[in-house]
Amino acid sequence: MQILKTIKDMQALSRTFIAGGKTIGFVPTMGALHEGHLSLVKRSKRENNATAVSIFVNPAQFGPKEDFRQYPRYIERDLVKLSLFGADAVFIPEADEMYPQGSSTIINVGNIGEKLCGASRPGHFNGVATVVSKLFNIVMPHKAYFGQKDFQQTVVIKKLARELNFDIEIMICPTIREADGLAMSSRNMYLNPAERKAAPVLYDALKRGKSFMDSGVKEVSFIIEALADLLNSEPLATIDYIELVEPEGLEKIEMVKLPTVLCLAVKIGATRLIDNMAFTP
Repeated sequence: MQILKTIKDMQALSRTFIAGGKTIGFVPTMGALHEGHLSLVKRSKRENNATAVSIFVNPAQFGPKEDFRQYPRYIERDLVKLSLFGADAVFIPEADEMYPQGSSTIINVGNIGEKLCGASRPGHFNGVATVVSKLFNIVMPHKAYFGQKDFQQTVVIKKLARELNFDIEIMICPTIREADGLAMSSRNMYLNPAERKAAPVLYDALKRGKSFMDSGVKEVSFIIEALADLLNSEPLATIDYIELVEPEGLEKIEMVKLPTVLCLAVKIGATRLIDNMAFTP
């Protein structure tokens, strides 16, 4: 497994892979790797000749009062995991390598980045789109792998690839959950024992939403109110949003029409968690 810290070295390795006729699968991460990340690496290994992983906590996607400095960083542990899972290359740049002094170019993803999580995290998805575009140009993958848990991010990335003509196949992979249903996330590390016990209420709400959908309930306001009652029954939970949206433009719907996605953002204590469930015809 090769570990690379400069853009020049990562690009040179990718060109070597491509010149040798190898397809490159790419898994972009911010580190603190869990089974969700590693499931993406495993899938990339199955589908490509070479797998590259990036570990970069991207300052451009954090707001001024968010957890950039506190975000968990376990580089040595992450490298051991990636070696065991057979990653071929790990790109670990410093912030000034990705954003040299004077850098000011940023991608604006439009109003899709202002919905759902974007409403409470202004500029977040512009920062995501900017770093992902840079990483695509650096790693030059044939396929890039993202988890379904960050549903809005997957929509933004697919839009980015389509509209900026990246010749990359965007692969969306299933959410990986703990035994009690909590979606795996690096931020789960912030939860104290009481908060961790409370956190599966997000998945309970999604399952309640599914029960309404399965029974033919059509009125979205009724579903959202019922899920809000469930979430508010947990004293440690504070709702950011509960929305049923259409899956391409993330427009809110008033009456259930498939396909649709139920999206949640909830604070458990001080930790903001997100989850979703998709419904298809």
